[in-house]
Amino acid sequence: MKILAIGRNYAKHIEELNNERPDEPVVFGKPETAILKNNAPFYYPDFSNDIHHEVEILIKICKVGKNIDQKFAHKYYDEIGIGIDFTARDLQSKAKAKGLPWDLAKGFNGSAPISDFIPKSDFDLSNLNFSLKKDGQEVQLGNTSFMLFNFDYLVSYVSRFFMLKKGDIIFSGTPEGVGPVKIGNRLEAFIEDKKMMDFEVK
Repeated sequence: MKILAIGRNYAKHIEELNNERPDEPVVFGKPETAILKNNAPFYYPDFSNDIHHEVEILIKICKVGKNIDQKFAHKYYDEIGIGIDFTARDLQSKAKAKGLPWDLAKGFNGSAPISDFIPKSDFDLSNLNFSLKKDGQEVQLGNTSFMLFNFDYLVSYVSRFFMLKKGDIIFSGTPEGVGPVKIGNRLEAFIEDKKMMDFEVK
């Protein structure tokens, strides 16, 4: 399986990082070794002093497809989840300043905690609330209506470049409110009022 992640998909998050608004999705990957499941703790790596949380809605691909027409894209995913795109902001800033790839900043071990997946049919994906709490305080609150590129467009777009296979995961972008985590923090992620993740930073 593979993880495809979308950057800069919420306008207010683009503004908070002073980034340029994209004309098409910004796509990057994370390796399978980035995944953390079952509320396993996130161990703060020794190569960064500035790890940030970025909470995101996930979709899981349910069948093989490439060059998928947007009007059929909804047939290629039937479950959603929530995840955190942990980012070593110091490594990312250094890479961006030199025009280099973000792989080390985004794809390190444990940088993709993910929840269990639940049927998308239980929700209105065009108006879906999701949030992240740090030590009991809400730090990120998003709604999918504010996505620049919706789920069907993302599936169609990335399938032009990558054959999608059953089990692949797409991270769909983070809303505003990203910020640092530290050892001892407890992170809780929600889809609507349903708690989907609850784990510690160690």
